[in-house]
Amino acid sequence: MPVTQEQATWFADAFEKLVENVDKAILGKKDQIRLVLVAMLSNGHVLLEDYPGTGKTVLAKSIANTLDGTNSRIQFTPDLLPSDVTGVTIFDQSKGVFEFHPGPIFANVVLADEINRASPKTQSALLEVMEEGVVTVDGVGHKVGSPFVVIATQNPVEQAGTYKLPEAQLDRFLIKTSLGYPDDATSVTLLMDASNRARASRISPIIAADSVASMAELAADAFVDQSVMEYLNTIVSGTRAHADIVLGASMRGSLALARAAKTMALSKGRTYVTPDDIRELAVPVLAHRLIVDPEAEFQGAKAEDIVTSIVIGIEPPSYRAA
Repeated sequence: MPVTQEQATWFADAFEKLVENVDKAILGKKDQIRLVLVAMLSNGHVLLEDYPGTGKTVLAKSIANTLDGTNSRIQFTPDLLPSDVTGVTIFDQSKGVFEFHPGPIFANVVLADEINRASPKTQSALLEVMEEGVVTVDGVGHKVGSPFVVIATQNPVEQAGTYKLPEAQLDRFLIKTSLGYPDDATSVTLLMDASNRARASRISPIIAADSVASMAELAADAFVDQSVMEYLNTIVSGTRAHADIVLGASMRGSLALARAAKTMALSKGRTYVTPDDIRELAVPVLAHRLIVDPEAEFQGAKAEDIVTSIVIGIEPPSYRAA
């Protein structure tokens, strides 16, 4: 069913209220907040990679607190077991049956802190649930519910004792972004409030879990012209044909970009997707899915720059029509 202008306006208003609420804890980072919310409302997951102390965990907690639903935090460590994440089946002697005890992954918002510090075996426990929203334990599937979003953090430094996320894991994150250091004015504001060590606790829930699910369903119905989809596909195909890329974006990446673009369009009060939505989301949605040729990477090539150059080199459909 097509989205009406009235629905798009309601969506944009609700989206902006969510941004403003989270911004109470994360000052001066509205663009990054919007990206995370776009991922959540597109039924996707987020990877935050940045240096220590830039507010990754605070952002993830703030998103969790703004949602009137369940949330959990998993501190990933080398000794964390898959069952510590998914849950375990235990035999109840009094009843004579096996009962499933759900793990912390069963929540609306899951903060996976320093995800790259867990072993590959534990990381792989997230593959099924992030893709299908189901946890299989002892051959029995258990749904985690809706909405469900994993917000994972990792540091690009302190690599001792960490395990690089495999490509299959990275491909399941709809968006990868970073916060960066605050500007001078924001830094001074934060310093003036230095005694407050729990900024995320200021965030109060302003939206119900059911409303988030409804917004996600509404975003899925945004209109996309075939020419815009062809434009999106050309960009993705460009990552596969680029000389400096060993592995381009998968079909999962194409679908993720399409879903995110629909949500982005509604967040701006439009019922339809434009090429600008695709251009704005191309880097955060596609770059982390690429494998850059080691020789090109040694010479300074970066996935983000390659995606940007591909986008710049492809003429949007509206310009072609003119």
